[in-house]
Amino acid sequence: LSAKQRSVYGLRSTADGEHYTAMVGGSVCRFAYATGAQTDVIYDAKAEGAVRVGDYEFSQDESLLLISSNHSPIYRHSFTADYYVAKVGGRAEELAPEIEGKRDAVISPDNRWVGFVAENDLYIADMQNGGAVRRLTTDGKRNHIINGATDWVYEEEFAFTQAFAFSPDGAKVAYLRFDESEVEEFEMMRYDAQLYNRPYKFKYPKAGERNSAVELYVYDIATGARTKVDVGSESDQYIPRIGWTPRGELYFFRENRLQNHFEVLLASADGASRVIYDERSPRYVERVDDRTVTFLADGDRFVVRNETESGYMHLYLYSVSRGRLRALTEGAWEVTEVVEVTDERVYYLSTETSPLRRNLYSVKLNGRDKRRITERDGMYRIAPSRGMRYYISYFSSADDPQTVTLHRADGELVRVLEDNADYVKATIDLPRKEFFTFTTERGDRLNGYMVRPSDFDKTKKYPVLMTQYSGPGSQSVADSWALGWEDAMVQNGYVVVCVDGRGTGFRGEEFKKLTYGQLGRLEVEDQISAARYLQTLAWVDAERIGIYGWSYGGFMALGAALRGGDLFKMAIAVAPVTSWRYYDSVYTEVYNGLPQQNAAGYDDNSPINFAEGLSPRTSLLIIHGTGDDNVHFQNTVEMVRALNRAGKQFDLAIYPDDNHSMVPAGRIHVRERMVRYTLENL
Repeated sequence: LSAKQRSVYGLRSTADGEHYTAMVGGSVCRFAYATGAQTDVIYDAKAEGAVRVGDYEFSQDESLLLISSNHSPIYRHSFTADYYVAKVGGRAEELAPEIEGKRDAVISPDNRWVGFVAENDLYIADMQNGGAVRRLTTDGKRNHIINGATDWVYEEEFAFTQAFAFSPDGAKVAYLRFDESEVEEFEMMRYDAQLYNRPYKFKYPKAGERNSAVELYVYDIATGARTKVDVGSESDQYIPRIGWTPRGELYFFRENRLQNHFEVLLASADGASRVIYDERSPRYVERVDDRTVTFLADGDRFVVRNETESGYMHLYLYSVSRGRLRALTEGAWEVTEVVEVTDERVYYLSTETSPLRRNLYSVKLNGRDKRRITERDGMYRIAPSRGMRYYISYFSSADDPQTVTLHRADGELVRVLEDNADYVKATIDLPRKEFFTFTTERGDRLNGYMVRPSDFDKTKKYPVLMTQYSGPGSQSVADSWALGWEDAMVQNGYVVVCVDGRGTGFRGEEFKKLTYGQLGRLEVEDQISAARYLQTLAWVDAERIGIYGWSYGGFMALGAALRGGDLFKMAIAVAPVTSWRYYDSVYTEVYNGLPQQNAAGYDDNSPINFAEGLSPRTSLLIIHGTGDDNVHFQNTVEMVRALNRAGKQFDLAIYPDDNHSMVPAGRIHVRERMVRYTLENL
């Protein structure tokens, strides 16, 4: 293409909701939402002695700036960095330069302290005493004890790394302590051009194996007293979030090992705890995130996302003192995201117009006066200002590349931030997604899309490349703009088809949870059914259907190729899971139960056990990075072993030391390889 699609990144609302900050030439600057005019420079990167800003965040009153620099990644979200504290408009002073490996730093609400984790221990630095450091824990040890940060599986599956939080008055620090001593250690070999390769070892709990034992403590900064919070008698459980309500009460989430029982609890000063919200499911409760529960400013009421009550994900208002107050949304559609909660309204994205689309709505906290704010049909992503005075809209559809616009809370357009005019012009002649539905031989109606060449002729025959992900609760068939390597195949005379099978998301709880306890059975059946449906279309070359997928999609591509007989001429599986016994506990068990209780659910659908099914006419390419800390290279090794023993011929591409995303070296190379392989084999 002659142009690239552009976006707008790094805009952060200030507390007044009327301004935002952004980095300009390395400096942190403040702008007015209403006009876009720069109002001042928060931190001047050109000043003498200035440090390079990798990232930044403000103190609660926005008088201090916490700057991080020289980031060094650990896992998907975590990193170590050098940290600096600066008064707005002032000079930056390095935080605890004598301590290496600092991470997850944050300023306390009263500006007195900066908390951070280093070498698995929790520290605070006193900003009123020259940055003097106090070590709050002393037993941190790699692969044994972690204080104030999460272990690998919490970071990967619960998507947070900072496991400590200051109270609103800055007087106390709540933190999680992970004891991973009994978690089995996983070892990955590093092939980094050294004469002797060295292994990297980390704690990785696989399905059915031991997890970290997690405890919750509160440290009183003034007295040094440490209180252990009662998180329940069951040690084999999860504490996937901690925090403080606006009125200063400690709350935490609790889930059992099977993740079919979710609770929110409040803790008192003596460590006693009580349940204020309880949700159960015979299968599983949807995994939590930062917006599963949102406390209102009064500290008593809170908004909850729940799908088990009605069978669709909706919003409910609760009270700490009075329990459930009311449903805020209802219907045969789903709330997909809570965007913002004010004292009067909840703003949210939902599928009310179609499971394939997202639009912004708001509703009052009394459940009345629901309003649709965005107007176009497609996919919206929303970045609100504080208090929802303004919001930035990121919109695209199957027909329209992304546009970024600024609006007032009622939807009134303020200005266009990025219209991608040159990209729109460059892509005007590219073929667009065409949505379709079909009914499988079992009677299930599935959503799909296809992309056909611009010069498509229905009297000709075309090869088809199927692309999919298919994981629980996921969505690949959506009314949004996307260009991937598969689109290069469309320009080479192929038709690209994507189908979301049973178990995918946004069609209600029942459809999503059909795959519970049998990952890989129904999803593979549906991809095979989709291929058979395509064979009935007059313009499809029935002998030239291929399938591709990455991660869970790689698991699907292998399953379809090995169980589809002669149906697929080609399959590409990138970083595939090949047995759920090899994957982590949190993700696998929520959808498949424990292997000790559901061995058939793990083994009956493993591609390893279907190696004999690879047809001589199916060209199979497996791709994996040896540095994949998520889906371990072990998965591909065992798949290769099974195929070799079965006497099957296939192709294998290995990316030394690359991770699950084929970073750092293979991101472009792997896509070029897939294009070439498809051209040669499909």
